[in-house]
Amino acid sequence: MVRRTEWPEATGSGGPGGSGAGDVAGQGDGGAGPGRQRSQQKRAQDQGSQKPQDPAEQARAICLRLLTGTARTRKQLAEALQKRDIPDEVSEEVLSRFEEVGLIDDAAFADAWVESRHRGRGLAKRALARELRTKGVDSELIEEAVGQLDSEQEEETARELVTRRLRSTRGLDRDKRLRRLAGMLARKGYPEGMALRVVRQALEAEGEDLADLEHGGFQGDG
Repeated sequence: MVRRTEWPEATGSGGPGGSGAGDVAGQGDGGAGPGRQRSQQKRAQDQGSQKPQDPAEQARAICLRLLTGTARTRKQLAEALQKRDIPDEVSEEVLSRFEEVGLIDDAAFADAWVESRHRGRGLAKRALARELRTKGVDSELIEEAVGQLDSEQEEETARELVTRRLRSTRGLDRDKRLRRLAGMLARKGYPEGMALRVVRQALEAEGEDLADLEHGGFQGDG
């Protein structure tokens, strides 16, 4: 009866019935073992990753990455694809498909932008429209979005902005206070007439005499 402990000796010497085990042993001795196999597999994977990616697939990946966590306009995405050398016809196809499924919605973007920037930064219609134009939003969509703000709401926000800034101007002469506060509102897009009226009323409430400016305009600080 052959003892089981004799089997490794037979296979190790390449004896009958030991071809499978001999192959394994040979891999260890001949440098063609698991380490070399892993190296070959890695090279194959690297070569595969260097294959040109389908432009449409690449465009979709770029758009999805840019849309993760924040909304963007069609123009913003188109510019990003152009920088990555995606062909124009491919970009148009991918972007149109994204619009169809609602991943791109310039109208919703404009509405959300107006609400956020007016509430957070106190921007008026003119400044909001300017920002939306730079982002490529259609003029009709811009008009609809900024139409959410009426004159009363704009003026109320202007008063809040002046109230917050008023204290920092105390100690300055009257005209300089007027220019600084009105200039701040003008930079945020408020009409000159509204800005001057709101600032004048705030200063008068503090006891400033502005009677001689009743019919005058203003020039903001440079």
